[in-house]
Amino acid sequence: MCGIAGFCDFRKKSTQDELRQMTDVLWHRGPDSSGYEFYPLNNAHIGLGHRRLSIIDLSEKAAQPLKDESGGYVITFNGEIYNYKEIRAELEREGYKFFSSSDTEVLLKAFIRWGVDAVHKLIGMFAFVIYDKTNEKLYLFRDRAGVKPLHYYYKDGLFLFSSELKSFCQHPAFDKKISKEALPLYFKFGYVPTPLTIFENTHKVKPGHYMIFDTGSGTLAEKKYWDVYDYYNRPTLDISEQDAIEQMEALLKSATMYRMVSDVPVGVFLSSGYDSTAVASILQANSTERIRTFTIGFTEKRYNEANEAKAIANYIGTDHTEYYCSENDAKEMIKKLPLYYDEPFVDTSAIPTMLVSKLAREKVTVALSADGGDETFSGYRHVESRIRLHRRIARTPLWARNLIIKISDLMHKPTRSYNGYNRYIMVLINQLWKLNNRLASDEIINIILQGKIANYRIYRLLNSLPNPEKTNFSNFSNLRKDIDDINKCLAIDYQNNMVDDMLTKVDRATMSASLEGREPLLDHRIVEFAARLPVPYKCKNGVRKRILRNIVHKYVPENMMDRPKKGFGVPIYKWLREDLSQLIFYYLDESKLNEHHLFNTSYVLYLRDRYMKDGSEYGMVWSILVFQMWYQRWISGETHILE
Repeated sequence: MCGIAGFCDFRKKSTQDELRQMTDVLWHRGPDSSGYEFYPLNNAHIGLGHRRLSIIDLSEKAAQPLKDESGGYVITFNGEIYNYKEIRAELEREGYKFFSSSDTEVLLKAFIRWGVDAVHKLIGMFAFVIYDKTNEKLYLFRDRAGVKPLHYYYKDGLFLFSSELKSFCQHPAFDKKISKEALPLYFKFGYVPTPLTIFENTHKVKPGHYMIFDTGSGTLAEKKYWDVYDYYNRPTLDISEQDAIEQMEALLKSATMYRMVSDVPVGVFLSSGYDSTAVASILQANSTERIRTFTIGFTEKRYNEANEAKAIANYIGTDHTEYYCSENDAKEMIKKLPLYYDEPFVDTSAIPTMLVSKLAREKVTVALSADGGDETFSGYRHVESRIRLHRRIARTPLWARNLIIKISDLMHKPTRSYNGYNRYIMVLINQLWKLNNRLASDEIINIILQGKIANYRIYRLLNSLPNPEKTNFSNFSNLRKDIDDINKCLAIDYQNNMVDDMLTKVDRATMSASLEGREPLLDHRIVEFAARLPVPYKCKNGVRKRILRNIVHKYVPENMMDRPKKGFGVPIYKWLREDLSQLIFYYLDESKLNEHHLFNTSYVLYLRDRYMKDGSEYGMVWSILVFQMWYQRWISGETHILE
């Protein structure tokens, strides 16, 4: 796990010092060492930077940016290629020689041998940039699931790339202009969806895609090499449930064992749920030594899974560490959120994830997380209930639904009067919005978002609300029309909410502690198989993750696992009305709100005061507070931490 950054500047103004600053701001992603390659060419200045967290081949031979023997190719790489030994053996049979034992060198020489098709051989998580000097090209690759982040900016002859947006803020020519297309989407989703970012002219490389930047002509092209929709679009497998369980268990074993490949200590995040229990129990069953597991506990029972996780750890025999998070621990993390989440991000489970990462880093350098289980095996309760609601609504006579849409059109007409809306009526209208019996994209999004901030409220908040650009949610029409509704939800969630919420959360949280996070359930072979399984193998009669449950019960008794699912969060809604209220009054102050003129200030003050009075409007207030904290840190340059 590392941090990468760089540029191609046709203005020929970018310097090696600026490359160093862009790279070194990512020190938390790679505290072990750094490297910089700077090329002042006739038509452009090109720079590649790297911050290293040493995981495989700890020697200087594996230092990055790494060049091949000819010097014609240079790579800066963030991630791990788990099957690099097999790829290396294949290259050696073709006569390739290696000067290191790193997966980075294998990746570079695989690209030299097979070009962009090398990506199809990779099992791993990755974001890497390769500079092909001879053909004057920069290649930017992102892994299939989007575990590793990669951003780029292109304006006025300046092309920048980096693992995190904070690198761009170190370059003097970067235009920190907030995207008015992305802003309403942030408030709708709680994050800025791919490929947009909070800044104009700045994008995320899509998962399963690569970019080709021509350093001669300045042209930029996007190419897709993998798409989860392709596997949901294939015919359902004709396979027995028992055969499906056996094949899935074999894939899980392969994925988890691959992610133990390391030259440094490895551990596992363990909650009491099926996903992390599957990872930990399979690993322990196939290990001769006790694996390390880590759990964060909370004094509030609503959030605490530490007792159940400890019981599971004791049963499967891991070397278990738990730490009970105090309120002060969590509250201090809130103030650090804008530093590590350098794009507005509302998911409060980032806080305990940062804490468990800090705990694990005291003993290991790599930790396996179990994200992706809900999106792959159908673990979200709200999906089935909302689909059932939609189907009931779809049986409503056509004339009645047409009338509802006309009423909705009237209620969506621009107005600033809060009293002109009844939010409960609006929730119903959102559910009744489409006329056809097939789930439409807006309704799928509502199912996935679990009723997050509605469009009409965003309109009241923002002073400007342009038509948003296309995001990955727009790809919904690429799915076959006859696919089961649950599979539709799983597919779109895998490509959207999982990438921009779950994986962003884990990447930034683990990196805040200089800890490498690995995701065995996001091995692409698992989702390619699961996507084609009959839906009842994943979800039937209200029982979710059926295939994963059956596998876990081979290792852990069912009576230890049969309990309600708990949220992984902290009670911020309560703290912000108590001793963290100073954050509300500092950042949601009228003068602070008027600095950027993005919000309807009177509406924000109304929401703030209502929340402080009775606790209502928490979702809107938290989203606004997160944005304001981000704005002060990255736009206004306020670096002090409010005491």
